[in-house]
Formats: sequence, C-alpha cells, structure tokens
Amino acid sequence: MKELQYLNKFYLRYKWRLLLGILFVTASNYFGILIPQKIRDALDFVHSRIQDIKTGGLQANNEDLQHTLLIFGLTVISFMVIKGVFMFLMRQTIIVTSRLIEYDMRKELYEHLQTLDTGYYKMSKTGDLMARISEDVSKVRNYLGPGILYGINLVSLFGMTIYAMFSVNAQLAIYTLIPLPILSISIYYVSTLINHKSTFIQQQLSKLTSISQEVFSGIRVVKSYGKEKQFNEYFQTESETFKTRSMDLARVNAYFFPLMILLINLSTLIVLLVGGYQVGKGTITTGNIAEFIIYVNMLTWPVTSIGWIASIVQEAEASQARINQLLTQKPTLPEGDLNLDQCHGNIRFDHVSFTYPDTGIEALKDINLEAKTGERIAIVGKTASGKSSIAELLLGMYLPNTGEITIDGINIRRIDKASLRQFIGYVPQDVFLFSDTVTNNINFGAPDKHVEDAAVFAEYASVKEDILRLPQQFETVVGERGVTLSGGQKQRISIARALIRNPEIVILDDCLSAVDTETEQKILSYLNTALSGKTAIVITHRLTSLIDFDRIYLLEFGKITEQGSHEQLMALNGAYYDLYQKSLHQKEKAELI
Repeated sequence: MKELQYLNKFYLRYKWRLLLGILFVTASNYFGILIPQKIRDALDFVHSRIQDIKTGGLQANNEDLQHTLLIFGLTVISFMVIKGVFMFLMRQTIIVTSRLIEYDMRKELYEHLQTLDTGYYKMSKTGDLMARISEDVSKVRNYLGPGILYGINLVSLFGMTIYAMFSVNAQLAIYTLIPLPILSISIYYVSTLINHKSTFIQQQLSKLTSISQEVFSGIRVVKSYGKEKQFNEYFQTESETFKTRSMDLARVNAYFFPLMILLINLSTLIVLLVGGYQVGKGTITTGNIAEFIIYVNMLTWPVTSIGWIASIVQEAEASQARINQLLTQKPTLPEGDLNLDQCHGNIRFDHVSFTYPDTGIEALKDINLEAKTGERIAIVGKTASGKSSIAELLLGMYLPNTGEITIDGINIRRIDKASLRQFIGYVPQDVFLFSDTVTNNINFGAPDKHVEDAAVFAEYASVKEDILRLPQQFETVVGERGVTLSGGQKQRISIARALIRNPEIVILDDCLSAVDTETEQKILSYLNTALSGKTAIVITHRLTSLIDFDRIYLLEFGKITEQGSHEQLMALNGAYYDLYQKSLHQKEKAELI
C-alpha cells in the first residue's frame, strides 16, 4: 500500500469525520454482538424451563413464558434498531468523507494538469489523462469509502466477536477459528494477483478511452476516408484485450469467494461437532451453540469481504500509482515572480535560439527581432520555417535555449506568465472553439463583456453577418470544437475572441488562411484604426496584404534571412520578392476563378 500513503493528507483533513465514523462502526457492532447473547439467554431460559417442567419441579405457565420471551424479543428488536441507526450514521460519515476526498482529488488533479507545460500535453494522450481523472479516482474512492468502511467493520466486529467467543469457551473458539489462517494465506497470494491484473486493466482502459476520444474528435476525417470498419475492428481488438484481462481478474475472484464461503461453513460445522461434544460434557449450554453459530454467521460477511476489500485495495493501489505518476510531473519552465501591472508592447528577441525539448527539433537559430509599441510586424516564410515558434516563445509556452526575449525591457523569464498573457490577444493556427454559444466563445477572451460587446467585435472580425444567419444567431451552440461552423467562420470568431480583451499585443498566427482576401483586408484595417496604438504581430503565408506593415521578417529554416519594409524587401529582389510574386499570381488566379 505504498502508493496509497499519498492519501494520508486527506485523512488528516477529515480526521474528525473519520473518527466519528469509527465510533459509529464500533457502536453498531457492539449492539450487534449483544443480539446473539440475548438469543442465547432466551434459548437457555426456554431450555431450563422445559427441563424443570419435565422433572416436575415447575408447573407449565404459558403466559409467564410468553411474557418473558416477548421481553427478549423486544430487547433484540431494540438492539437491531439501535444497530441500524449507527449503521446509517457510519455511512453518513465515512462514505460522505470518501465523496469529499474524491472531489478534492479531482480538483487537485485538474488544477495540477493546468500547471503543466504544453510540451507535456504533446507527449500525453487526452484519453489517458481523462481515464486518470475519472476512472482511477473512482477506484481510489471505492477504497476510501466502502473499502475503509468494511475494513473498519471487519476489524471492529472481528475483535468483539472473538472476545465474546473466548469469554464463553476458549476451546470451542479456537476450533471455530482454525480455518482463518488458511483464509489469510489465500488472501496474501490472491491480492498480489489482483494488483498486477488491475494495473493492466486500468492501462488498457486508458487506451480504449484514448482511441474513442481520438476517433470521435476526428470523426469527419474517419468518415471522409471511409475508415469506419477499420477503426471498428481496431477498437474491437483492443476491447477483446480488455475483456480478456477483466475476465482473468473475475476468474480469480470467482475462485476466491467460494473458497471463503467454504471455510466459513467449515467453521459452522466445527461449532456443531465440537459444541455438541461440549454440551454433552456440560461445559457449555445449547444456547451457547446457537450463540456461536450466530457469531460465525455474523463473521461470514466481514470475512468474506476480505477478498472484496483486498480487491478494492489492490485496484486502488494500481490507480493511485497512476495518479501519483501524474502528480509527480512538474512544470519544466521556471515561473517568473514579477507581475506586470501594465504593458506597452515593446518586444525584442536578442540572439534567440530554440530547440523543442520533446522532439529535439531545432526551430530557431540566432533570431534578432524587434517590435515597438504600435508597430505592425509580419513574419513570413515557408512551412516549418519557425514562424509559430516565435509566437509560442512570446507567450511563454517555452523558453529560449540561448539568447533573451524582453517585454518592455524585462526578460520574459522574470515575468509571471499569467500576468504576461493578460496583455496578449493570441489566435493560433489550430483554431479551437468550445461547445458553447457564439457569444460565450467570443466573451471567453474577456468574460466580463456582454452580448453587445460580442456583436461589436464580431463585426470587427468580419463575422457578424455570418453569425446573424445562424439559427439562434449569437446564442447558437457551435458544437464540439466548432464543428458546425466553416473554417473561415471559426477563424474569425477566434479573432473576435482575441480582440475583445483589448490586448496590448496582438498575435495572429496564420489565422487568416481560410478567409478571402477582401475579408482579410477588413480585419487588417481594424488593426490600423482601433488598435493603432497596439503592437501587432501577424504570421502569414499571404504576402499581398503586407504592403503597409512597418517591418517584415522572412524566416528560412529557423533563421531570419531578410527583414525590412515591403518596399525594401522587394528592392532586394531576393527570396521575399519571389514569394510575393508567387502570392500575387495565386491571388490573380483566384480572382479569375
């Protein structure tokens, strides 16, 4: 149970609830132990009365006998009611505590995941993370709730019952408990098997979740290529593996539980044999035999639950190990301690080189770049030239290996990333919309805005007319990842989301590729007017719209090979000139079509 030691902090947090739960379990079992004792007294009373009548020492008195048995019966019922009340209270403490800890764990995991760098998410599967935060936490919750509850019940009831049995007759108690060491040895070996099998089952479940999440997210691609049958077969193969491993675990439990029932029934048989012999010798009464049989039956579920508890503990151990592995992941980027109260948008890259830590790909080499307050800077180049890497470094998603990036003269390493990003409006290449209304997707950039503001900034992003044609206009739910919208609509809504926060720095990372040239010009003209005092960095493949930009940087294989205004770069008659001519030709061709 090494991995489960992580839960100790939650035990301390809810210690009073747990202590109350232990008290209620003990009280419930105490009144449960009194029941067989009262039944013993009733049987011994009836037996002695019958013997007295048989020997002629006492006349039969049915009314007196019925009255006495009624008192015994009412006493037993009272004990049962009190026992039931304490059982209710113990569930209200221990089970509720397990739900509170489950909530705390999920919250802790969710918050921890948000602190991890983007590099971790690139190396991890979403389905696996979902399985850990849902299935694995549920397995641990079963241990914290039913597992601990029945474990405490087992220890409490076992201790009280054995004490009561030895106080009646030690020899009979010893014989009755003979099967238990065999049961303990069985549990030791079986629990190890359960642990290994549970680990494999959870890993396979994570794989199934990842496959499902990936296929459902890319269902349009799957359907467009007609690969439904192939993915069905793949999922079926992995499901068969999961079923086989689950059946192996079920088979172990199927052998284990009947074995425990057999050993418990063996104890009952021993009570009858040895107890009958003891009654013949006069060392115990017939009521004691009934008492012992009830004790054995009372132990049936707790002892039988040993296997179930062992299974829960081992499954929780395997799941907690996966949770701990996630929690031990730490952000690789140092967090700055300087909060920005204001930002003027002065950006400078000074001899910056960067290699992606997860892939080892060298993205940028000795980059020197500058963007002053209010300037519009364009970064152009072919695919995989390093353009998006500049945006990710500026957002603090990664830190440069060498060189320095400064914002208003402050090294980005010193700046708290959350305070930095509140001044940046960023639209990535891979546009992401939430399964929510258009209004909420736009207002996500600035949650304190209203629907009127969303409409204004939608017009700035040239998407308002498209939104008004939707069924519920701004209240239309766009579906998961904006699946109900076109690529251009998603891009423009994302631009509106970035603009609504009134950022000091605007970064558009090739987010105009799905819009026509006229719409692109409308969006860029907004940058000239309303955002005239803001710093804008536009990463694009289209060069025909860059004529009025203050400075253009051309990247090739991670290096800046040309820089300057449009006129200066055209005068060089170099790589930028060739790209511009090609872009101009493509524009003319598109207009003819």
